[in-house]
Amino acid sequence: MSVRLRFEDYALHLAALRAAALQAVDPAAAVSRCLTIDDLAEADRVLVVGAGKAGVAMGLAAAQILGHQLTAGIISVPQVPSQPVDRLTFVQGGHPLPTEGSLAAGHALVSLLTSSHLTPRDLVLALISGGGSALLEWPHPGVSLEDLQATNAALLKCGAAIHEINVVRQQLSEIKGGGILRLAHPARVLALILSDVVGNPLSLIASGPTVPAEATRAQALAIVEKHGLAPRLPAAVLQYLSLPRPESPSARAPVVNRLIASNRLAGEAAAARARELGFEAIWVADDWQGEAREAGRRFAELVMQAPGSPAHAGQSLAFIAGGETTVTVRGQGRGGRNQELALAAALALAGHPNCVVGTLATDGIDGPTEAAGAVVTGATLERARALGLDPLAFLDDNNAFPFFAALGDLVITGPTGTNVNDLIFGLRY
Repeated sequence: MSVRLRFEDYALHLAALRAAALQAVDPAAAVSRCLTIDDLAEADRVLVVGAGKAGVAMGLAAAQILGHQLTAGIISVPQVPSQPVDRLTFVQGGHPLPTEGSLAAGHALVSLLTSSHLTPRDLVLALISGGGSALLEWPHPGVSLEDLQATNAALLKCGAAIHEINVVRQQLSEIKGGGILRLAHPARVLALILSDVVGNPLSLIASGPTVPAEATRAQALAIVEKHGLAPRLPAAVLQYLSLPRPESPSARAPVVNRLIASNRLAGEAAAARARELGFEAIWVADDWQGEAREAGRRFAELVMQAPGSPAHAGQSLAFIAGGETTVTVRGQGRGGRNQELALAAALALAGHPNCVVGTLATDGIDGPTEAAGAVVTGATLERARALGLDPLAFLDDNNAFPFFAALGDLVITGPTGTNVNDLIFGLRY
């Protein structure tokens, strides 16, 4: 039987979809589900290392499972938990740019692995999630923290895709691009990974600390040239990227890399919840990338125009897509890719009743703001103009945060403790 839901309930519906998505990628539950007795059966010692926005939840879950088998551990996280954990140290790193804390975490990890006299009967459990690239760092000799910060800042503002950013990051680090495997040899490594990269390429999640790098310095230089970054990068970085590849690679530990949560898992959980609410739910894809403003326009057009199935004529529709867009910063405003996407969607939805688009950064942090995203409807522009706000001017200035703050349409979740890219929700009543 067809169901036509009430447009007036869209805020409740979006909240339910967000909750279902985040619950599906809860890091502690994912670790508990994916760390098995067989993984630990032959380990004389277990050392835990890792980094990422989900690091606290992952580390606490692992410590509970390991119990007395946990020998020691270092995890770099955005915020250290208030309660200490026996034999497991959390270090506060920096994000989105590395800080002295990121280097302290990197130094502690390198020291732990190199001083533990590891054997083939030891297990290094690596807990990896999005944000780990900035949170955990130990640069190659000759590259300073200031060099890394300048390079990361330039990459984040130039519109480069996340895989391009991480290719450059890998080349400058002792830890990224399989560095943990070199440090852990001859122990074995098990990596539990939450993906925050479109398509889940393990080599790019947190810049692949447990995946041997396939990209080269020459490829990193090509990315620098593609985006015209050379004038903005430190001389030490350009000099290092120009060096030839070492002829003899270091020995590496054997590794099992296990993906335990992803954007698709979150999106499919949201779709299932939409069906429970009475929507015909359409999972679009988990590969939405490109400029946020262009993606917002395309997604709004999809919500307005895409037909439902003939069997559900007249039923309310829910569209769910995932991925991670980019913003080429040209203005001086404040916002994030999810807010900019929503603002562009509002322009496309203008005057179309009963249509809603909501965005969500699954880590709860969209750009340098306290918002996770925003919600727009066909009436958003009319409401904005009644307040004297010019939506196009805000979009041109990359200034979505104050626009939505004035309207009361920001999505505020606070840090969620997980990180699996972004989700876009579209509802048509």
